[in-house]
Formats: sequence, structure tokens, C-alpha cells
Amino acid sequence: MSSTLHPHSETSQAAAGGLTVFAAVMMLVLGLVNLFRGIMAIVHDHVFVTTPDYIFKFNLTSWGWIHLLLGLAALMVGVGLFRVSLWARILGVAVAALLMLANFLSIPYYPLWSIVAIALCAFVIWGLCVVRQDDSWT
Repeated sequence: MSSTLHPHSETSQAAAGGLTVFAAVMMLVLGLVNLFRGIMAIVHDHVFVTTPDYIFKFNLTSWGWIHLLLGLAALMVGVGLFRVSLWARILGVAVAALLMLANFLSIPYYPLWSIVAIALCAFVIWGLCVVRQDDSWT
């Protein structure tokens, strides 16, 4: 539709594009950090705090592989989000939710970063969910 019929459509499209780009960049940051975090846990698991009686206890090498794979998925989705496609937004929400869950479960092993990552995932999910299909730029 023409911007003369909807005077705020250009502003709306710019905001939608900005939120999607924000989510894409944050997804790339989360992907890189989780990739490095996974490598750290696989190679040198003594970097992490050990928690003896944690109910969701995993071997730190297992946590490393989980974070490594989620980091790779976040990187791929982050790149896809620059195309502003619906499938990338849906996968972005799913991967951010999985990252949020993984970081929640690993709070005892790396508390500060886990809480920061949960907040970043929440912003990514928000940024991807507030964009309507008709607001996407092509």
C-alpha cells in the first residue's frame, strides 16, 4: 500500500526492520558466546563451578556439547534473520527459547553469564514476536 494511505507505514517498516536486525545481531552474539562457552566446557571443564547436589546435573562435557550445538544453531538463524523471512523468525524464537532453557539449567555452572544470556534471549524473542508479517521489509 502507498504511504499516503498509511502515513505511519514507513515508520512502522523501519521499526520492524530495526527490531529484526537487533534480534539478528543479538542472536549472532549469543551464538558466538555459546559456541565459545561450549568449547570451553569440552576442552577445559575446570573453568566452570561444580555443583555437587544440582538436580539437573549433567557432565560438563555434555553441557559443552549442548551449548556448542545451540550456539551453531543460533549463528545460522542469526544469519537467516538478516533476510527477514518468516521461517527465520520462527526458528529464531525457537532457538532463543532453547538457549534460554539451557542457560537457565546451567546457572549453577556459570551464573552471571547464564542470567545475562537469559535476558538477551528474552529481548531476541520480544524483537522477533512484535514484528508483524506485513511490517517486514523485503
